[in-house]
Amino acid sequence: MLSISACNAQIKNKKTETVKIYGNCGMCKQTIEKAGNSKKQAEVVWDKKIKIASIVYDSTKTSKEEILKRIALAGYDNELFLAPTNAYDNLHSCCQYERPKNSSTTTLEQGNRNIDTVRKRDTVMVIQTESNALLAVFDNYFSVKDALVQTNGAKASEKSKALLTAINAVEMDKLSMDVHMVWMKVLADLKEDANHIASSKDASHQRGHFINLSKNMFTLMKVSKYEQPVYYQFCPMANNGKGAHWLSKENTIKNPYFGSQMLNCGKTVETIK
Repeated sequence: MLSISACNAQIKNKKTETVKIYGNCGMCKQTIEKAGNSKKQAEVVWDKKIKIASIVYDSTKTSKEEILKRIALAGYDNELFLAPTNAYDNLHSCCQYERPKNSSTTTLEQGNRNIDTVRKRDTVMVIQTESNALLAVFDNYFSVKDALVQTNGAKASEKSKALLTAINAVEMDKLSMDVHMVWMKVLADLKEDANHIASSKDASHQRGHFINLSKNMFTLMKVSKYEQPVYYQFCPMANNGKGAHWLSKENTIKNPYFGSQMLNCGKTVETIK
């Protein structure tokens, strides 16, 4: 009880909700709570008798949907999401509860490329939604890159402000589970680097933050979808000789780290289709 009170005390902007989560036993309780909890962001307490969880979370940093997605990924159906079949099958036999048949829930497997033929139509819809959700983020990143190719700090600042707006506008509930998990890992860094670029008109300073911004965009692009091939490019001279990557919609090298000084320095190291 003291531990729960301490965790709740650390959570700011508290919002409390009760939700239905299926399960059987004490082992289920441990798994559900571990999957749902997030330090200083969310605290989940599940009652195995009534199958109801109390969720306390910071509404500025996470959401009920995000928490319940994590719990579904751990194998537990709930009022919003059905767990992937393989996650449910991997539960201990004593934890394999009777699964609900609720058409209002969303199957996380819909975002998996290997789902069966019956769900293919739903998969296409999920992929399309996911692509639309992140399209503005990727497009604004490319605009920042183009401004740095021109060594135009003022324009890079302007485009990075648009990038920040696009990042903040992403509707996370429209992302498939694998993309959602990557998004949550890179989100804070994306915001930080985009903010640094937006807050300065010094191209040298902006390029320093563009290195990490590009690294995280690449991680996100690898699990997401874009409307055309994207080229992951590398310049060995950038970053004080340590080398640095960037993403481009064109295979022709246009170096954002040196601009006209060494416009064609670099090579394409991977094509993301």
